[in-house]
Amino acid sequence: MKPIWIVDDDQSIRFVLEKALTREEFTVRSFTNSRDVLAALDDGDSPQVLVSDIRMPGGSGVELLGKLKARHRELPIIIMTAYSDLDSAVSAFQGGAFDYLPKPFDVPKAVDLIRRAVEESLREASDETATAQVPEMLGQAPAMQDVFRAIGRLSQSLVTVLITGESGSGKELVANALHKHSARASGPFVAINTAAIPKDLLESELFGHERGAFTGAQTTRRGRFEQADGGTLFLDEIGDMPFDLQTRLLRVLSDGQFYRVGGHNPMKSNVRVIAATHQDLDARVQAGSFREDLFHRLNVIRLRLPALRERIEDIDPLVRFFLQKSARELGVEGKRLTDAALARLHCFPFPGNVRQLENICHWLTVMAPAQLVDAKDLPPELQPPAVARSEPSGSGGLPTAAAADRAAATSLLPLGEVAPVAPVAPVAPAATFASVPAATSAPAPAGGPQATDWLQGLQDEAKALLRSGEPMVWDTLTRKFEARLIEAALEVTRGRRIEAAQKLGIGRNTITRKIQDLGIDD
Repeated sequence: MKPIWIVDDDQSIRFVLEKALTREEFTVRSFTNSRDVLAALDDGDSPQVLVSDIRMPGGSGVELLGKLKARHRELPIIIMTAYSDLDSAVSAFQGGAFDYLPKPFDVPKAVDLIRRAVEESLREASDETATAQVPEMLGQAPAMQDVFRAIGRLSQSLVTVLITGESGSGKELVANALHKHSARASGPFVAINTAAIPKDLLESELFGHERGAFTGAQTTRRGRFEQADGGTLFLDEIGDMPFDLQTRLLRVLSDGQFYRVGGHNPMKSNVRVIAATHQDLDARVQAGSFREDLFHRLNVIRLRLPALRERIEDIDPLVRFFLQKSARELGVEGKRLTDAALARLHCFPFPGNVRQLENICHWLTVMAPAQLVDAKDLPPELQPPAVARSEPSGSGGLPTAAAADRAAATSLLPLGEVAPVAPVAPVAPAATFASVPAATSAPAPAGGPQATDWLQGLQDEAKALLRSGEPMVWDTLTRKFEARLIEAALEVTRGRRIEAAQKLGIGRNTITRKIQDLGIDD
């Protein structure tokens, strides 16, 4: 692990932190100003975590923060500040500070904060390494492992391959992998979607044309077969190719010879053909819409790609990969999904397969409100239908939301599977909102009335304050509500702010600011 860098012109601060961190078996390096820090970075050194004072001669901690984030975007930086500099410290969060440490600070709390920053840094480094090591194709499911083995066996063969599978299942990725691992890897890989090009233009796209062959043909043009000479030509959606062009394609596959449109001289092309389709070619042959001889010429080796719903175990790594990919493309911090959100994805049929999952991850990167994405933050097509009914209970019935959640979860399960019924947590018997416990709920007394819903308690508290003429009712109740939420999260995570923020679905900067504003002792 890299050392922790302490930057402060106050020798006593450096001494205290050095000793405390050394006792915790951290390696520490100290600096008196930001110039020395930047010089060390220029020499190739870098810290695991940097702790910097906000006011120093020769450059402030905020200025250093901006320069460091430009070089090391993921580096956790903790800003030390006196209470009089609190506004400056809070504004530093906009520049990406991990947290701030007010002076005078409690040494054990300072060490705990630095430890959390180290854990976050190591975790992010692990995520980046895993992302960097992601292979060109992902798949732990047995069906995908069969595909990988087939690619390996075909790596030294130039045989024609037919790839079948639903739209969005990754047929072009497989074709590219077959090319990349073949003896033709140094040659071009040329792809064409035969269903996306009008019939009148497809012949010219495949075989090229001579100048003057038709109106608008002002120059001679090389077709895809010539462009792919010495490499691989990928014919996607071959099942939609017009019948008359199938004859010309058969001739090329038979002897490697063809004519440009309007040409009279035979052309030769040394091309390996890989075709793909989502159509049932056997059925199309029987229906007379696809040439049987061309089918047998293409169907030398057939690879079937499984649909995403057949490889549920691959959803989690694919989600991580696509979220990181979208974050890099957009220049933002990568998002993560809760277990509930992943469970919802596992139950979705994905008619668009891997392509649809990638689009969903891109949508979440842009649209999800928090870094930790919960089931409720998923796009509309993944949300359960509304259920407008309640479930009876022994004394007055449960809230309809509980019934809706349970019915929604069941509605997303594959046919034939039954969702387990989770026990319903008892509701706290609070007379007012202020009396609701922070992280626990108590059952109603045996034989007594149904416990009061906490929302009703909130409403009762609001009415009491409004009737008493209490000013700023909104702010008063909001502060109570936020404080109880944060206290509960900190209790569950044993004081780990980052984890608490993730569980609440808010940013780490937000929870730090709220803890200070609300006077919470964590």
